[in-house]
Amino acid sequence: MADQKHLSGRAWAELLLLGLIWGASFLAIRIALDTIPVMTSVLHRVFWAMLALWLIVWAKQQSVPTDLRTWGAFLVMGLLNNAIPFTLMAWGQLYIDTGLTSILNAATAVFGVLVAAMLFRDERLTKARALGVGLGFLGVTIAIGWRNFASFNIQNVAQLAIIAGALSYAFASAWARVTLAHLPPTVAAAGMLTGATVVILPITLMTDGIPVLNLPAITWVAITYYALVATAGAYLLYYRVLAMAGAGNLMLVTLVIPPIAILLGSVLRDEALPVQAYLGFAVLGLGLLILNRSAARD
Repeated sequence: MADQKHLSGRAWAELLLLGLIWGASFLAIRIALDTIPVMTSVLHRVFWAMLALWLIVWAKQQSVPTDLRTWGAFLVMGLLNNAIPFTLMAWGQLYIDTGLTSILNAATAVFGVLVAAMLFRDERLTKARALGVGLGFLGVTIAIGWRNFASFNIQNVAQLAIIAGALSYAFASAWARVTLAHLPPTVAAAGMLTGATVVILPITLMTDGIPVLNLPAITWVAITYYALVATAGAYLLYYRVLAMAGAGNLMLVTLVIPPIAILLGSVLRDEALPVQAYLGFAVLGLGLLILNRSAARD
């Protein structure tokens, strides 16, 4: 059953910082995609983050798993939590605004509750949770736009790709609970990113060729941010906030991310979202708040 803790001032500050970091990552990814292909951008993200986290593991002198079962779990986790969603969402950002991407990404929390209810006995779908999930899906539907369900174009496919990425995150959370909960968070994250790199590297070489390192400075700034800050650093901060705030309160970070992404996309890339996107986020946000309150009562 989800745990809920009192949010201290420090927990709130770090939760907001995590939302700020992840919110800005959508802009950084989009900037990098102006110069490099999708798979190359994903490879940069998982590879450099992997190196950073293994360095931290080494500095902490933490034990590295050697059994094949754990490394198999890392591979699956890297696929579900990195390779699939990072690729789908980066590709989707080629065709829809960063702000809308972040709104659809917020469905991760809704999918997470639904997947947990299907797979774990202690995560039952109560009436309150069902209401929160229903509002979440309604918000996503509104953000996409009712009329878009009657047509088929590249923008619609991109939106569905973002949703599929959010669903992959939800299954990754369930997989981590079953297979990686016994590991230190840094080791689990480093192993996961290693699994993702093993998957992404050959695909990148086949589709994009050997990555070019002679890139514009702005591209390297974007890569450095989304790989080292918004991936490696954010994973470390995520587990800190999880320990302080609990899983239920951590869900609130999904309400912080879209406003940051929308603001940055508007100011730096002149993006303007339709009214339906804001309305959809409001409904989705209401659903997330209901889910958060439901977790507090469990």
